[in-house]
Amino acid sequence: MTVVAKFDELESGTAHRVIVDGTAVAVVRIDDEVFAIADKCSHADISLSEGLVWCETKQIECIKHGSAFSLVTGVPDTLPATQPVAVFTATVVNGDVVVEAKDGSK
Repeated sequence: MTVVAKFDELESGTAHRVIVDGTAVAVVRIDDEVFAIADKCSHADISLSEGLVWCETKQIECIKHGSAFSLVTGVPDTLPATQPVAVFTATVVNGDVVVEAKDGSK
């Protein structure tokens, strides 16, 4: 597990790109929850951390073509993406956001 940020330093409704064990990960805070999703759209080689976070539905939208991915499952619910992206375990430990990017895929 890797500490990627201080929880209090992450603004709710935003995504941040981090590297965990060589993997690009988009870390998202929504209120008191944190999520970690692979930082690459399954439709195109675009960083998801640059997209819009939809707090109400816990999704992140790719800025290139508008596909929205669940932060919980990684499954897209809008075209053109049809393949899911990996999601990882993200927790808050003593005020730090911790991500497990290997063998922690959901």
